Amino acid sequence: MIEDLFSNNLRWAAAKNRVDPEYFRRLAAQQAPEYLWIGCADSRVPANEIVGLESGELFVHRNVANLAPPQDANFLSVLQFAVEVLKVRHVIVCGHYGCGGVRAAMSNERHGLIDHWLQPVRSLYKARAVELDAIADEESRVNHLCEHNVAAQVEAIAANPFVEDAWRRGQPLSIHGWIYSIQDGLLRDLETSVHPPKPTGRGRRGRAATGRGR
Repeated sequence: MIEDLFSNNLRWAAAKNRVDPEYFRRLAAQQAPEYLWIGCADSRVPANEIVGLESGELFVHRNVANLAPPQDANFLSVLQFAVEVLKVRHVIVCGHYGCGGVRAAMSNERHGLIDHWLQPVRSLYKARAVELDAIADEESRVNHLCEHNVAAQVEAIAANPFVEDAWRRGQPLSIHGWIYSIQDGLLRDLETSVHPPKPTGRGRRGRAATGRGR
């Protein structure tokens, strides 16, 4: 029931104050997270909890299938604020195995408005159809596309003007691709990290990645 949520909130706030009477005063004074988390809206993937961070330590943006679309004003506003105002040092794209959004993008069924949102995932599936369709097990096929989707979002963020401008300013900013397993609660690094590029001899900058996932 809705009333239970308010009761839960009272107990939570009281417990925080008992442990640390200055907790909320410090929290209200500033927001200085070093991380921007771009994750799936799935309720089973609580960003702060799975990385063991408190409120104020992780700036979070969540949507269906953890996308970073360059035409989405909501995502772009979050990214710009995180990079230019909060000056986060790390952007983490975190997908999860068994993602319902990725699964929907792979199906031939109509799901309504969400089909438009998931178009980038559907395009990615078509581009990798030969590789993915060769995987006999459906769940493994979905999970592989979940990994590829994370890698694609990392690449998209690395090419975003807000990020490129930050790098030109010499701002320390790295982008990482992770995936979470709901079955065991563990994160896995897909080794798709992109770090600030080193200046070339001509004074221009290029991107450098450490690798990529499956």
